[in-house]
Amino acid sequence: MITVKNVTFQYSSQEEYETPPALKQLNVQITEGETIAIIGQNGSGKSTLVKLLAAILHPSEGYIHVDGLRSTATDEEIWTIRQRVGIVFQNPDDQLVANTVIDDIAFGPENLGLPRREIEERIQEAMSLLGLEPYAQTAISELSIGQKQLVAIAGVLAMRPRYLLLDEPTTMISGQAGRTLLATVQRLAHEQGIAVIHITHFMDEVASFQRVIVMHEGQIVMDGTPAEIFSHADELHALGLDVPMVTRLGQHLRQKGWSQIPEVVLSAEQLKESLCSSN
Repeated sequence: MITVKNVTFQYSSQEEYETPPALKQLNVQITEGETIAIIGQNGSGKSTLVKLLAAILHPSEGYIHVDGLRSTATDEEIWTIRQRVGIVFQNPDDQLVANTVIDDIAFGPENLGLPRREIEERIQEAMSLLGLEPYAQTAISELSIGQKQLVAIAGVLAMRPRYLLLDEPTTMISGQAGRTLLATVQRLAHEQGIAVIHITHFMDEVASFQRVIVMHEGQIVMDGTPAEIFSHADELHALGLDVPMVTRLGQHLRQKGWSQIPEVVLSAEQLKESLCSSN
């Protein structure tokens, strides 16, 4: 479990100019196997929170525990946290370091100092999970952005983390590639018990997650299921956010008298089933 308790974070430049902290008195818990989407406007603190969870940054106040390990503790404990909490950034080129797919996936396990046999086992496992076996010897430079993202995730998975943080990984890839990537990490959460924390600006990606956290000006202002969050469309709009297009369509149809449609529609399939039920 990850526990965030009364966490405030202030960049040094913010303190100098007496600007508000990036995060203010944050409290949240994340359990293994959970899938969580984090949404909010630019500057709401989403990426700062993710970097704190991965022990890349450290709280100015409060504390973060990862499976009982404090993120501001000894170097050895922080190293353990960084093995348990893997992070994938928006641009895969920022974290791909080797020339070929197989070498890049091997990079993390090799840095752990694992025996060669275990390294090879982890590489094969990660490639199999993401369908990358045909690309093992392919040069990274020959891959599409979507394929590079899968390699970046495979490299993280080869470290066998308990928590996978995705910082807007679908921003640079096509809609279908993004849907495939998210379906893959959802499957991993179910099959491997890995918690997935996904930062996104795309509301239609949120519906498939178990839990949604809404951030605004460094604070958590909503935390619930997708249906609970999207039932507050007016409040989201006031925060500069929206609901998925299919949710808006469902609300519009209800206003037109289609009372059999749920108050919050989360998918096209759900909308279709509710419309068909009236026939």
